[in-house]
Amino acid sequence: MHFTKKTVTEKRLELAKNLKSKKLLRFPGAYNPLCAKLIAEIGFDGVYVSGGVMSNDLGLPDIGLTTLDQVSYRSSQIARVTDLPTIVDIDTGFGNCEKTIKVFESKGLAGCHLEDQIAEKRCGHLDNKELVSTDEMVKKIKESVKARKDNNFLIIARTDANSVEGLDKTLERIKAYEEAGADMIFPEAMKDESEFEKVRKVAKGYLLANMTEFGKSKLLDKKQLENLGYNLVIYPVSTQRLAMQNVEMGLKSIFNDGHQNNIIDKMQTRKRLYELVEYEKYNTPDKKITDFSTEGHE
Repeated sequence: MHFTKKTVTEKRLELAKNLKSKKLLRFPGAYNPLCAKLIAEIGFDGVYVSGGVMSNDLGLPDIGLTTLDQVSYRSSQIARVTDLPTIVDIDTGFGNCEKTIKVFESKGLAGCHLEDQIAEKRCGHLDNKELVSTDEMVKKIKESVKARKDNNFLIIARTDANSVEGLDKTLERIKAYEEAGADMIFPEAMKDESEFEKVRKVAKGYLLANMTEFGKSKLLDKKQLENLGYNLVIYPVSTQRLAMQNVEMGLKSIFNDGHQNNIIDKMQTRKRLYELVEYEKYNTPDKKITDFSTEGHE
């Protein structure tokens, strides 16, 4: 019970309509369902589920160790708690694109992106990546497009070619991926405005920009990305980085000071948490066990 109003079909349809506008859609990454609720409350356009964040959450590096079951279960938990469309990172397709697309579509996602690295993939902003051939990726895209039941389920093709083969080869791959039926292109690890612009001049369809911190890409703002003609931007690891930095600092304070009094002002209050999880909406008339109010809580 999450008091959402829109069906999965409606979420996908709304995303499809919004992409037709000139507006840049902003999708912060959610590392858990509660974070997704906050993203929705603040007013963003959608939610993103990062494969890297999923790996990190399990205490693993982002090198293709997560499974279809793990990622689909967690992303479905995140997708169901808001009325926003949720896009998920499916890495290289988990070995079977047809099955993978059917699973994520059935789990309530609005779309996914598939990358052209080999199965032993690496984070997109690390060096020494290896790619599959253009023909192999084209085959994966065609399998993915054919597997979906809802045409509004977004199939995004990510290419990691820029740091492996260079920009010219990247542009060639983009053309091939669009011809194969990809709804959107995700050019990973573009370095600056010039490279983002060159991609836009070649690509005919929708484009996704990845604004991840500490990576190869210059961090561009909303207006810059809109002017460059990009349709959707993700901030994949921002929320997890914010959370983990503050958790680490807080734990060190408790360890060193022997109490948490010095970091109370860094914490979300009980009242704010209860507002976010919509505690009062679970009240049932004449049942004191569920009769709850956020008033009186700090």
